[in-house]
This record gives sequence, C-alpha cells and structure tokens, in this order.
Amino acid sequence: MENVEVKNEIKNSDDGKGILITNDAIEQISNLLNGQSEKKALRVGVRSGGCSGMSYTMDFIADNEINSDDKVYDYSLNADQNFQVVCDPKSLLYIYGMQLDFSKELIGGGFNFVNPNASQTCGCGSSFAV
Repeated sequence: MENVEVKNEIKNSDDGKGILITNDAIEQISNLLNGQSEKKALRVGVRSGGCSGMSYTMDFIADNEINSDDKVYDYSLNADQNFQVVCDPKSLLYIYGMQLDFSKELIGGGFNFVNPNASQTCGCGSSFAV
C-alpha cells in the first residue's frame, strides 16, 4: 500500500472550530489586504436583512477597531500571507463553524459561505436563516 499525501485545504481557527477558511480564500484575502493602507484584519459578521432574514458582512478594519470581546483568529499560508479574522460574539453565535471559500469561476465566483447553522440559504449565497 503506497502512502498518499493529503493536502490540507482548510485552515482552522485556534481551537479547531470558529471560522474555517480555505486556502483559496486565504490567498484572496491576503491579496486584498495588500491593497489596503492601514487595514490589518478582516471583520466577518452578520446583520439583519437579506432575502432569508440575515446576511453576511465582511470588511477590512485597522488594529484599533478590534474590540476586547471580539474573537480573533490568525490565518496564514506562508510568512508573506498572514492576517487576522475578527468576529463579534453575537455574530459568532450564527456563524460558528462556517467555512469561507473563494471561487475564481466567471459565473458564481467570489466568496462563498458554507454555514452549518443555516436552516435555509438564499440563491445569492449571501443571506441565510437560522
């Protein structure tokens, strides 16, 4: 029986849960952060609204915008591509265990959210219900 090397495609948060991010998403986020002057982290959360009742939010923030009660996860592909993902406690209740992926497809490309807590999702992929 030959040994087969399995490539780890998902980077887990520090406790193995929280927000999971694929290598493609890490690479895209790193590239986007390189274009930001003072932004150092990605804030991920939820807000009311969207087709299904709640929608995902993503925004780059500076270090001084991280609150003391925020959960902070560190991600990296290599020494040149590292960043933090920040989530407030209320949003984390709805997206705990979510996987963030990035697709380079012409149709349906962009960031994709796979949320195990969602009871239904919208066709656009950016809103959900619990």
